[in-house]
Amino acid sequence: MATIKKKNTHTRQFGGLSPFGNLTSLTYLLATNGTGAVINSDSTAPIAVGDVIDLGELPEGMSLEDAQIIVTTGMTATIKGDLGFKYTDGVDLTDVPQDASYFVKGGDLATAGRVRANGSKLITLQKSARLILTVAGAANAKASEIQFIVTGELKGPR
Repeated sequence: MATIKKKNTHTRQFGGLSPFGNLTSLTYLLATNGTGAVINSDSTAPIAVGDVIDLGELPEGMSLEDAQIIVTTGMTATIKGDLGFKYTDGVDLTDVPQDASYFVKGGDLATAGRVRANGSKLITLQKSARLILTVAGAANAKASEIQFIVTGELKGPR
């Protein structure tokens, strides 16, 4: 099981400083090449079962309210994924524990369409975290394009 980190996420991200509110949607793109490897990442190997893909940062103080996965071009048949978060420093918190399937458990990544969050908790991140996708079902062996949208309120550090 490998951890694959995507490069250059949110190089042009703006948000959270509007006088009209602090609701923000953060988008993360996951694209794979013809061999099934993540484009613009630190790995050239195809995505395998159990791989964790680090999609990018979730800022400290963000109240996580919703997420959706938009599959434009699906991965190899039967691939599923869990969408969640882990803390940047790797240290868990009792009040708000890391959760690899916080947003989505077993979402279909092989079929074009929209996958909505199926988690049941609302939390506010007490420290910076990483949005992670854990792959299950099969290894990827084809080009794909998937966008992840996380919506929440930027409340700032406590």
